[in-house]
Amino acid sequence: MKENIILIGFMGVGKTSLGKLLASKLGRAFIDLDEKIERDANMTIPEIFEKHGEKYFRKLEKEAVKEVSQRRNIVIATGGGTVKDEENLQLLKNSGVVICLTTDAEEIFRRTEKRGERPVLDSGGNERLETIKKLLAEREKFYNQADFQIDTTDWSPLQIVNEICDKIRG
Repeated sequence: MKENIILIGFMGVGKTSLGKLLASKLGRAFIDLDEKIERDANMTIPEIFEKHGEKYFRKLEKEAVKEVSQRRNIVIATGGGTVKDEENLQLLKNSGVVICLTTDAEEIFRRTEKRGERPVLDSGGNERLETIKKLLAEREKFYNQADFQIDTTDWSPLQIVNEICDKIRG
């Protein structure tokens, strides 16, 4: 099993926390794409959005995807919107197995309640749950291109990691 494991899905589904746990279990390096972008830009994602806008952020994201998809034997957690770009999605799919983590809109709302950390949601004002539902619907066609989908709503992190391992060993 030499290929990468790429976790995609909406913000708040657990890509980063589960990615770290999965990488540890498999003895692989872990890369959180958003953290990489922040390190490379020397700014937080909210700062990037505020100072340069979403278009600039997506450009940085595309550069990061190109870089990490050339590596091997790693676990990658993407940002929630990374796969909206078809080129990003293809690069990731070509570099390994893509697993979409899911949960329902209400659970995402609960998990992402803290404002100021999610620029795409924070711009939604008081209609945050409706924004989540709208974005989920827009991104569904991209998320459905994953090799596997795993619902993170009712399982413990360890159960989810074990399920991912079962699926990739297939």
